[in-house]
Amino acid sequence: MLTGLIKTMRPKQWVKNVFVFAPLIFDEKLFQVHYLVRTIAGFILLCATSGAVYIINDLADVERDRNHPEKRRRPLAAGQLGTRTATIAAVLIIVIALPLGLLLDPVLGAILAAYLVVQIAYSFWLKDAVIIDVMVVASGFLLRVAAGVPLVEAERFSPWLYICMTLLALLIGFGKRRHELVLLEDDAGGHRHSLRHYNLSLLDHVITIVTASTLVAYAFYTFSAPNLPANHTMMLTIPFVLYGIFRYLYLIHVRGMGGAPEEIVLTDRPLQAAILLWGLSVVLVMYVVG
Repeated sequence: MLTGLIKTMRPKQWVKNVFVFAPLIFDEKLFQVHYLVRTIAGFILLCATSGAVYIINDLADVERDRNHPEKRRRPLAAGQLGTRTATIAAVLIIVIALPLGLLLDPVLGAILAAYLVVQIAYSFWLKDAVIIDVMVVASGFLLRVAAGVPLVEAERFSPWLYICMTLLALLIGFGKRRHELVLLEDDAGGHRHSLRHYNLSLLDHVITIVTASTLVAYAFYTFSAPNLPANHTMMLTIPFVLYGIFRYLYLIHVRGMGGAPEEIVLTDRPLQAAILLWGLSVVLVMYVVG
């Protein structure tokens, strides 16, 4: 039962919560222990809260998951975890995490509460609204970034980064919908109502638009953000972003992946290398060159 509960909280997807570290890094406070500890604590609270959200999501979708070729293996759908136990666990996690968030920082507590409300609305209603479903998922990434701002008392965190994070999240979200449409084929609408209103042509057009917008937004950030080195060396990080996005597009269009973005990040070596090199280059530009 405990194993099933942990699986239902989807620890692999907690990798998304690393976005909370963005303000710490880009506000040049990575090596200030006080802010680093606060951000790590915020990361843990985000993992707990998102874990509770995944439990609630599986509770809402348990019947549909049982008819899904992949999701039927989830503990609730497979009967490994009881609905009563899952409900109690979700409530306990929320009751503990939200007050701790408020104690750590009142703004963080408010953001955790907003994230929880939005994701519960998604689980029960908004996931069936075409296009809005992906936008709501993207808002979760935006809130993760916003959660890191009060924790480091950010003063120079560029608004361009909010735009970049949101666009990247939209790219991942539409890529996931595309994978679901291809995987489920004619049964897609039965598993997720919004899939009845998507088709591959629409999704491919949207993915193209979002990809171009993401690259342009990041390029603008590298030479227009006020807290970056005046010699524009941040532009040297653009090739890593280009490759990372192109690699992701290759994986969803050629390799038929994209249903679980966290799996791609955790298993695809070339993409991992691109992310690592991008991260190292950012730190060098901001903390050494700057």
